[in-house]
Amino acid sequence: MTNGPVVGVVGTDTDGVVAAVEAAGGTPVVGAARSVVDDSEALIAVGEPALLAVARAAPSVSVLPVAAGRGVRSVPLDAVGEAVDAYLSDDFERSSHPIVDVRVGDGTRARALLDVMLVSAEPAQISEYAVDSGDLRVARFRADGVVLATPAGSSGYASAAGGPVLSPDADAAAVVPVAPFETDTDHWVVPTDDLSVSVERDETAVHLLADDRVVGTVDPDESVSATPGASLSVAVVDESRSPYASA
Repeated sequence: MTNGPVVGVVGTDTDGVVAAVEAAGGTPVVGAARSVVDDSEALIAVGEPALLAVARAAPSVSVLPVAAGRGVRSVPLDAVGEAVDAYLSDDFERSSHPIVDVRVGDGTRARALLDVMLVSAEPAQISEYAVDSGDLRVARFRADGVVLATPAGSSGYASAAGGPVLSPDADAAAVVPVAPFETDTDHWVVPTDDLSVSVERDETAVHLLADDRVVGTVDPDESVSATPGASLSVAVVDESRSPYASA
């Protein structure tokens, strides 16, 4: 008997997903993204951390997100059976989301699907930041930090900090100060092709975060660029919820 397609399953609380894969004729393989992505013919990410890990692994196949938050169209856990059956039957649409390459100076440091943040390592410590789009200075402000959010990430921390929620199809990023010194500081929607932020003056160490991870520190006058690199293909089935829906 021929086994069905190998389906990599990444995340926690995967029992229901594994059962759905088996019921649909697939062969589930549960593991970390880095260990299952390359050898899987299909991928299911359960939870937002799993989706971010899959995105960093840059898969060549479309991933089906399950209970993965508002960033992309995600399937609720109670609809997994129908969704997995449609996914493995190739009855889905594909939605593409940019994966941002984060560079400090000349070196690539990380990838991010949702957002990039510079933030003071100590609470309530203000630094000065500058944001540039190509040769254009967008803003300079004092704040605890600044977040650059992709459309997929604009409904997360950037929104909580007062920024706009972008359409998933927007070719832009939201730039949002975090706890700015001036309460009337603007937020900006800017192109993503040549976006950078730098620390102009710091009173404490400044951490660089890519999605859910601290990936390093940024020194004064050091530029951090965030530009689209690869993209993540997301499988959208009838059960997938709108990214505008509440989590």
